This record gives sequence, C-alpha cells and structure tokens, in this order.
Amino acid sequence: MAVIEKIRTKFGVAASIIIAVGLLLFIIDPSEIMSAVQNMSSKYDVGKIGSKSISYQDFQNDVEKYTRIHELVSGNTVSGEQEQMQVRNAAWQALVEKYLFSKNAKAAGLAVGEAENLALLTSEEYVSPLIANDPSFADETGSFSPEAVKNIARQAKENPDLKLYWDYVQNSVYFQQLNAKYNALFTASNFQNPLQLRKAIEENNNTSDVDFVMVPMSFAPDSTLTVSAGEIKEFYASHKKFFKQPASRDIEYVVFEVKPSATDVKAASDKMVEAYEEFVSTDNMKSFLSRNSEQAWSNRWYKAGEINPVNRQIGVFVDGAAKDAVSEIVTDNNVFYAARIMDTAMLPDSAYVKHILLQGESVAKADSLLEVVKKGENFANLATTYSADKGSAADGEQGNIGWLTQNYMIPGFEDVITAEVNKPYILNTQYGTHIVVVTRKTAPVAKKQVAVLKRTALASKETFNDYYAQASRFADIARGKNGKGKRNTRYQAAVDSTGVYSHVMNNVLESTSSYGGVDNAKQITRWVFDAKKPGYVSEIITIDNNYFFVATLKGIHEEGYADVKEVASQIREQLLAEKRSEKEAADVAAKIEGMTDLAAIAEKLGTSVNSRDGVTFSSLTSQSLDPKFLGAVANAPVGQICGPVAGNIGTYVFQVKSHDTGAFFTEDDARNRARQMAGYTTQMILPVMMEAADVKDNRARFY
Repeated sequence: MAVIEKIRTKFGVAASIIIAVGLLLFIIDPSEIMSAVQNMSSKYDVGKIGSKSISYQDFQNDVEKYTRIHELVSGNTVSGEQEQMQVRNAAWQALVEKYLFSKNAKAAGLAVGEAENLALLTSEEYVSPLIANDPSFADETGSFSPEAVKNIARQAKENPDLKLYWDYVQNSVYFQQLNAKYNALFTASNFQNPLQLRKAIEENNNTSDVDFVMVPMSFAPDSTLTVSAGEIKEFYASHKKFFKQPASRDIEYVVFEVKPSATDVKAASDKMVEAYEEFVSTDNMKSFLSRNSEQAWSNRWYKAGEINPVNRQIGVFVDGAAKDAVSEIVTDNNVFYAARIMDTAMLPDSAYVKHILLQGESVAKADSLLEVVKKGENFANLATTYSADKGSAADGEQGNIGWLTQNYMIPGFEDVITAEVNKPYILNTQYGTHIVVVTRKTAPVAKKQVAVLKRTALASKETFNDYYAQASRFADIARGKNGKGKRNTRYQAAVDSTGVYSHVMNNVLESTSSYGGVDNAKQITRWVFDAKKPGYVSEIITIDNNYFFVATLKGIHEEGYADVKEVASQIREQLLAEKRSEKEAADVAAKIEGMTDLAAIAEKLGTSVNSRDGVTFSSLTSQSLDPKFLGAVANAPVGQICGPVAGNIGTYVFQVKSHDTGAFFTEDDARNRARQMAGYTTQMILPVMMEAADVKDNRARFY
C-alpha cells in the first residue's frame, strides 16, 4: 500500500477530489437498478456494440473496476447523480473503444507497436502526455521520471490494486495513441489545393449592395391551398431520413403530492416556538443545532447578501443586525427559520496559503520544522525536501496551495481566513500534519457568523395515509377494479369522477427521469416502457415517499423511422407553407407586372424599401437574411428589378446596386476555416462509426 499512498499524496491536497488521467470515476449503488433486471435475456442488455452484446453484469463490473481505480488514486468516493452519469459514460466509452474503434483502426492498417508503446510509457523524449502529466510518475522535483514508471510496473506484479491501476494507465496510453493515428488519416487527407483556396477567398470576398422590398408571409387560413395524401407520402419517401426517431411513449398521469395538513403545520410551529426559547440563550450552539435544526452549525462568515439563499427575510435581518441579535421566527412555505448573530468581524474573502505536509514518521519533525520556517528559511526548498504533497506548487513554487476562499477550501483549513499573515503554525487535518503560513490576504470586509434554526413541517402518518387513499381510489377506477368501462375509457372516467388534473407528456424517452418537476422518477419510465398496449394503467407508483403517480400509456413510438401517419400533420404544414409562399409570390408578380421602379413597387405592395450593403452568400456573414433571397442576390444582374422570390418568411423584390470584390477575407482566414472544418470532421469520427455499426446504447433502461 505504500506505493498507492504515494500516488494519492502526489496528486496534491489542494485538489481533494482529483482523478488519474482526467477521468471521473465514482461509486454507483447497484440497488438503484437491480429491480429492473428480471433475467439475462437481450432485453436487459446494457447495449450492443457491433456483434458484441454488453450485459448489465459485464457493464457493472467495468463500473466497479473504474470505481476502484478512483479509490486507489484519490481515496474519495462520490455518489451524486451527475458524477454517476460521468462514470457510466466513461465505462461505456471504454467499451466502444475496445469493441468498435480498435477494430476499425486495425482494418485501416493502424497499430501501436510494442517498442512504440514502451517509448510512450518510459521515454522522456516520446512519453505520452497521459504519463508525463500524471503526478504518480514524477520524481521529488515534480518532473517525469522513467524510474517511477518502472517502479510501479514492477510492484504491480505483486499488488493486485496497483496492477489494476497500471493496466488502466497502459490501456489509456494505447488508445490515445491509436486515436491520434486514426485522426491523422482524416486531417492529412483534408487537403486544400490552390484552386480550392482561391475559390474560398473569392466566395467570401464577393459582396453585393442591394435594395429590396419584402412582403411578410401571411398565416391566415387559405381554403384554396390543399395537400393531398399522395403529396404527403411522396415527401415522406424523399425525406425519410429526417424522420428517424428513438423509442418513445406518450402518456398521461396524475400525481398526488403529499403535503402537510394544517394540523401538521401547527404541530411543527409549536415545536419551533419551543426550540426558539433555547436558541435565543444557548451557549453551545453547535450541540443545540445538531439536536433541533435541519441546518447544522457552520463556521462560515457571511458578508452582506450571502445568506439570502437560505431565506430572503433572514438575509435582510442578518445584514442589518448586530452581534447577539436574534430574529423573529420566519415562515416560508411550511418551513420555519430563525437566525442569531454569533459574532462580527472584519475578514478577507481570500487567503494565500503555503504548507508542508508531514505524514507517518515525519510528523515528529513538525515542531522543529516549524521553528526553521519561523527563522525565515526558504519555504519552497523546505517543502521540496520534507513535504509529502508534491502536487501543490501554485505560481511555480513548491508548497504553494494558492488562494483559498470559503467556497474553495481544503477540509480542515478553514481557519486560514482568520490566521495572522506571515505567522507559521501547525495544523492537523485528515491528510496529516501541516506547517502552514498565510502570506497575504485580500482587503478585509464586514462579515458575520450566523446560526440558523430551521424546521420543516412534515406530513404526519395520518396525512400520508389520506393522500395514499386518494391515489388508491383513483387507481381502482382507472384500472377497472369496479368492473366498469373499457380499458381506454377507465382512466378518463377516473379523472372526471375524482376531479384531479391529468398531465399529458408525449415523447417520453427511456432516459426520462423527471415528470412535472419531480426528479428521480425513473420508476415511472420503466413502467411506461414495460406497458404492452395503449390504455394500460399503472398501479400506484411512489416516488421519494412523497409523490403518488398513476399513469396510463397513450401511444407507442418504436425506434426507427416514424410512421407516415405520425408525421403527416407536420409534413402537411410544411407543404402548405411552401404552397402559400409560391402563391403569394405569384400574387405579388401579378400586382407589379410591368413596374420598373422599386419605390413604386413598395408603395403598390404597401411596404417600404430596405437596403443592405456588403451582402455575401458565404457561410460566414449575412446569416440573418433569408437563404433563398441571398442566393438570388448573388447571381442577379446590377440595376435590374428582380423577383418576386418566394422566401421562407416572405416574398422579395429587389435591385442589386453593385457587386464588389473585397479583400477582407484573407488566405489565412481561408486556411483557418479549413482547419476548423477538419477539426469538426475528427469530432464526428466516432459518432459516424457508431451509427454505421448500429450501436445500441440501452443504459437508460437501467439508470
């Protein structure tokens, strides 16, 4: 474990949650999704990459492997939903690289040879950035050390945990190099010859000055415009790729939110009043709050306005109160608050901190080393020699943690805000023993230390049972337990008879986890996708022990291409808009036939003349203008009335005053644009691979 502890230490205390090689890897609680796994059939696979099916168990094993690596490196575990999603994405990405990307790279004739891989791991000249920037492989000066790499590789043979970490590093280096080679195939082939370069420059430098009138498209109903079923089918057939869709469902649901009754609120208010009497006078606020408040004691110092997120009325009180003042009880949406000003002081927002971390046997040196620091010995040199933290080197000096604030604070270092400047002292934290010195601070401002008593009125057991009874009554009617009505009418009968509001939610995806602002509701999604036919009604689905849902399935949209019937109305509207545009252009043409003066045309059409200079058809400018109008202007003769042009938002009649060739778009601009497009190309390599291989990502079924 000594090497693993060294790895942890080298990452630096200042970043208390840092992951090796930049990946975020976190603990996942399998109990959240085990209920979704009914058997080992393909339906319950996490996904499919090419011909390889990824079972839930295999995927979970990978997640646990990455989690263990994170624990070894940082000593921390994180279980927040966002972090869990990040680790699942990392695990999935690794599988895509293993079963798809490496296969395609091999087919392209690419490989990473043994000698090349060894150089990437140990050579100072060719070392991979993943190795060079990993503090685990640095020497005492913080520089990359081939010997450190070899030492970890040797010890990995005897230590299973270290072997897991070392294998991970080697795989990361291998795939990064393979990815760089594959990307090079595209960047090198994206060649811009002199003719293409010249054309790009010309296209972006050709501008036009134009006067025009525009008649906005009318959206009034027009009975003369119709779209036939045949036209809809023809459009669908020629644009089918635009109607590709993921699996989704249409549902309706009712939700019964458990809220405290008036009796519950009164009981909470009485308890708050009882606790308030002690709150005003207690000498042990930390202990009192731990027993009586939902908001624990905090050493934080608040400046004006900073406590407002707790409660605005409490914020107003704190900003205007003096030491020892106590607010009245404030009620906000069934939550009760009171505040007491414990202390006031002039304090800085930030402190610049240096430290030397001592661990193990070195802790005994703390007192003597403190005396050496007090005598003015070079702190960076002492940190280089004695500190176990080699990762803290802000501004290029070993031992410098840098600026710490109350929002960015190492656990255990909170008192640096109040510490004296340039007065070294000893500090003990979970990391070890520190020699700490604050070298400078920002200007002091008025701050207050505040205790907040907070109590929330919660629903009693009787109230909870009452809401459950309401949901149960609705579910009984909707599910037909009274034996009345057809399946597709029972739900509506329940809505009508109970008077509740039914929420409509279309296009629910397997990844959907929020319903009407209620989060962590994946249980509803699972039911929705397990329901067999429209009309099915769920039993009561309880979310967070605070919401009772009853849902009914209204429609099923399978993965693939939407049926023409599903998108017929969308297509009809688009075709009607096109026909309306063409008809209105024809009407304008009839009104202005024979006219040659743009001002007279504007008067005839009841509009005015607009002017735009420097209009270009390039992709970099003029984006606010109608594309059809831009195309017409680019090719129109000078001085001639042109149009009408049926645009996307109106009908245009225009006159080009001049076509000019500028020089503002240079050869460098053209080359930079080409490089930018090449960058977009490489970003699309993996997504295109996945589409071509028909990769199925079913993780949303389980998480």
